[in-house]
Amino acid sequence: MYTFWKRTSPPPSLNTFDAPDREKCTARRARTNTPLQALVLLNDPTYVEASRALAGRMLTEAGRDPAARINFAFRLATARRPTAKERQVLRDIAEREAAVYHKDPDAARKLLQVGESKVNTKLDAGELAAWTTVASVILNLDETITKQ
Repeated sequence: MYTFWKRTSPPPSLNTFDAPDREKCTARRARTNTPLQALVLLNDPTYVEASRALAGRMLTEAGRDPAARINFAFRLATARRPTAKERQVLRDIAEREAAVYHKDPDAARKLLQVGESKVNTKLDAGELAAWTTVASVILNLDETITKQ
């Protein structure tokens, strides 16, 4: 991800994540977790677009099996396989969201238009939107966003 960085202040979205200014060296950043950070990760166009890109990879590279798609994305994001319970929760989300987006194709198109990258038109919009939501859940896991 490329962003403009000013000398005295980090980009606004990084302020939310307590990024230090560039006036002094910081050996270790403080770890925080605030509701504003969750809002940025769930709603900022950059993160929505990243979720869509991951969902596109899930659909094109992981096959048709929902469990294989979940394993693929989870492993990319966390470097481990999901537990059976995690896999089931994500599968339930995928099924619920697919039903919503197939009933309301306009909502699917609206979600897929977020960001600047082009949408893969070969993929079903409702399915891509549903898996975008699943990818967003995976990318918003604490272990995905926090380096331990």
